[in-house]
Amino acid sequence: MAKKDYYDILGVNKNATEAEIKSAFRKKAKEYHPDVNKDPGASDKFKEIGEAYSILSDSSKRSQYDQFGSAAFDNNSGGFGGFSGGFSGFDFEDLDLGSIFEQFMGGGFGSSRSRSSKRKTKGEDFLIKIDLTFEEAVFGTEKTFELNIDDLCDDCNGLGGHNPKTCPKCSGRGRVITEQRTILGVMQTETTCPYCKGEGTTYETTCSTCRGKKTTKKKKKINLRVPSGIDNGDQMRMNQKGSSGLNGGPNGDIYIDFTMKKHPLFKRDGKDIYLEVPLTITEAALGVTKDIPTLTGKYKHTFSSGTQNGDEIKLRGKGIDSEKERSTGDMYLITKVIIPSKLDRKQKSLLKDLDNTKLENDIIFKNFNKYL
Repeated sequence: MAKKDYYDILGVNKNATEAEIKSAFRKKAKEYHPDVNKDPGASDKFKEIGEAYSILSDSSKRSQYDQFGSAAFDNNSGGFGGFSGGFSGFDFEDLDLGSIFEQFMGGGFGSSRSRSSKRKTKGEDFLIKIDLTFEEAVFGTEKTFELNIDDLCDDCNGLGGHNPKTCPKCSGRGRVITEQRTILGVMQTETTCPYCKGEGTTYETTCSTCRGKKTTKKKKKINLRVPSGIDNGDQMRMNQKGSSGLNGGPNGDIYIDFTMKKHPLFKRDGKDIYLEVPLTITEAALGVTKDIPTLTGKYKHTFSSGTQNGDEIKLRGKGIDSEKERSTGDMYLITKVIIPSKLDRKQKSLLKDLDNTKLENDIIFKNFNKYL
């Protein structure tokens, strides 16, 4: 087995104090924790860091290492798993990445928070999708949906059993120490108590309702108030409305993704509304007052004479009153002059008379004719 430089692995010098070693380990463990670092070699690096800390944080083993190097520990079965005391004296709550020690001792990566641990565990989150009509998204609405969530068992109050007592295996510590004889002497290994699974407490009887899981599946009806101004792709969070947390942990959250159906008339851009308004040739030429549909009802608008196709007219404050953005958008009228596809004889005659007038004086015609 190749020699390992534990000081180099943690990034400290050989004269590093206990506090410096602990600080270096905390930093490295956060950086390479497999739940955070998805690089292929992160898990191996993480184990190596833990192995280095296990040696250097123990004064006796550090002394052996300084004298004989890593070869002094090569005969431990399981390598890292045989070291005495594991990460003794280190508060893994500081890392907030789950019990690192448990992962080295058989917990496996990706399961940093065991449901059976005394550690506070947040309940499961949910993501649901809700389709809204154009009007529901614009004006807001009320929605009701159902979820099957994990709720604390009513029978055992979320304990998992009845008549609690101190675990006889670990005397309430939640951890047990096993000994192993090696050529270097007796080595001790501390692991989670398999009898109480780290809780320090057992029960005379396991709850028959939840079978010791502490939670049961329940169908829950959720009422949601959708605020005005919701748009496609918006997301809301219902805080702590998800599954129940364990050991005093918070409930999970419900995340809602929204999609909005299209409107046959209005187009939307954020809190602004666009409406295409059809005008006849004579309405565009002579001007006209027309009823315009808006989000809040009819609105009379006068189009001036000489209105052109594609003109954009802004109606301030007639867009969406967005509760989300705490402001109101505008409405834009886009004119579309309709050219008749069929004309009777009289209409053709009128258009020919119009064509004989001096439209050529228009600046567009002047610029165009310059290049003929």
